[in-house]
Amino acid sequence: MHIDILTLFPEMIDPIFQSSILKKAQEKQKFSYNLVNFRDYTTNKHNKVDDYPYGGGAGMVLTPQPVFDAVESVKQEKATKPRVVLMCPQGETFNQKKAEELAKEDHLIFICGHYEGYDERIREHLITDEVSIGDYVLTGGELGAMVVVDSVVRLLPEVLGNEESAPQDSFSTGLLEHPHYTRPADFRGMKVPDILLSGDHAKIDQWRKKESLKRTYQRRKELLDHHQLSPAEKEMLDELKDEL
Repeated sequence: MHIDILTLFPEMIDPIFQSSILKKAQEKQKFSYNLVNFRDYTTNKHNKVDDYPYGGGAGMVLTPQPVFDAVESVKQEKATKPRVVLMCPQGETFNQKKAEELAKEDHLIFICGHYEGYDERIREHLITDEVSIGDYVLTGGELGAMVVVDSVVRLLPEVLGNEESAPQDSFSTGLLEHPHYTRPADFRGMKVPDILLSGDHAKIDQWRKKESLKRTYQRRKELLDHHQLSPAEKEMLDELKDEL
């Protein structure tokens, strides 16, 4: 996978790529990235990338020319048909399903905005996806883009040390993940559940499934409306409802 990020502030992003899983994924050559300052593409003699909105109003709006030219330039370099993702609070709310969808692509381009917003022609004629990481407004799209990139890159084959880690994450199964414990088995009188020390993997698996359902039911009940429960899970859930 190759990722291009169009931003006015590349210095905000580069350090994040140089640590943790993102750094290791690059070292394994699982993805590459390029930070593109779209101010470099402006034809404005003052190097401006924004202007006052037609019709008046507060704030400044990103002009289409530098963004269009920057996207067209990186497309030519890779000769691919990338997904062009606009980071915007008006976009669809990002989730694990979207991360899994984007992880199948060979080339992603992210556009990070600033100021009041984008010229609508960028939205209408340039992008393929419009994404928000939540119902709030950030100063710019850089932090949101890195949230999306991190969640996508970790899904690429062989990026995580344990290939079972990503499929078992919260939301990957449609449910919240079960609780985790590690040594010591008794910490200040707080003990690990006996079932996890039993060595009976079938019973441990059942316990984890039940705890996953329990946590989802208690914390994010609405997720169950979109999750197709197996007969065994339905039975577990009925038992949990009686217990809680």
